[in-house]
Amino acid sequence: MLSKVNLIDEVNNIEQLYVYKKIGMLNKHTMSVVQVENRTLDFHIHDESDELFYVIEGKFKLETTEGFTEVGEGEFIIVPRKTIHRPVVTELTKFLMIELEGTLNKENSGDLYEDK
Repeated sequence: MLSKVNLIDEVNNIEQLYVYKKIGMLNKHTMSVVQVENRTLDFHIHDESDELFYVIEGKFKLETTEGFTEVGEGEFIIVPRKTIHRPVVTELTKFLMIELEGTLNKENSGDLYEDK
């Protein structure tokens, strides 16, 4: 069955920061939206999967061992598996995230991570 999703509506309907809302599945990959502000996570690595950050609104920096890459509204970045990284978010930023199902957890997403 086909269903249409509006990313802007879905992310704007989230009432709290750091709550990941699943909006779809794609070949065993979870698609979720989240709002983040003033948060820098610890460096971490995903051994089994790449990770995609698409910026719906705002901007952030992705830090790796190679330095910082700024990602702005309408842009996405794919973090290859086994890449040490952390997002650095200083202003309200709304994301679409795509990663292998089960990749996100409290250890790599911050203490306030919830799975809605």
